[in-house]
Amino acid sequence: MAQYFEVHPDNPQARLLKQAVALLARGGILAVPTDSSYALVCHLDDKAAADTLRRIRGVDDKHHLTLLCRDLAELANYARVDNRQFRLLKLGTPGPYTFILEATKEVPRRVSHPQRKTIGLRVPAHKALQELLALHGSALLATTLIPPGETEPLHSAEEIRERLEHPLAAIVDAGACPSDPTTVIDLTPMGTGGDAVVVRQGRGNLAALGLQAA
Repeated sequence: MAQYFEVHPDNPQARLLKQAVALLARGGILAVPTDSSYALVCHLDDKAAADTLRRIRGVDDKHHLTLLCRDLAELANYARVDNRQFRLLKLGTPGPYTFILEATKEVPRRVSHPQRKTIGLRVPAHKALQELLALHGSALLATTLIPPGETEPLHSAEEIRERLEHPLAAIVDAGACPSDPTTVIDLTPMGTGGDAVVVRQGRGNLAALGLQAA
């Protein structure tokens, strides 16, 4: 049964977030708020936790998982980024965007895309999640909290508690999140002189990045 941590969205209680981080270290899956919808997160280096995360989400190993990073410096540890890509990343971080980039060797092969060796990365603009990432000290493996067989993400901690309490270690409640998922942008074509490709238009404004929908 999941522990339930109610935290202030702007001044989250560090003692509660430290308890949540301890559960991550023990292989737990957490539901956490983001600047888009709620997400499921786990420790990056825990294979069993990653498998459980995929099972709860109802996706296979071909589904792009995302790394939540504290800032662009941390993001650059996990992705190969050239100058063109970096300029676009600066425009969209922190914010409700997920960027697909070529993974570095710091990313375990089992969590990158099996054919493309790419990974989704984002720097969220949510105070409680940023504090959680800081206390954890490294990136977290994540996926949008969309229940199996459904198309809309969950954005209410109470609903998550009702529907997914048993497979989760904890739910971090910082109030309702927006109902839209992130905007997903594939930056890998830029590495060979191409243009960024909009994979999914969500909460992130494309115009802010100088892009438009296909």
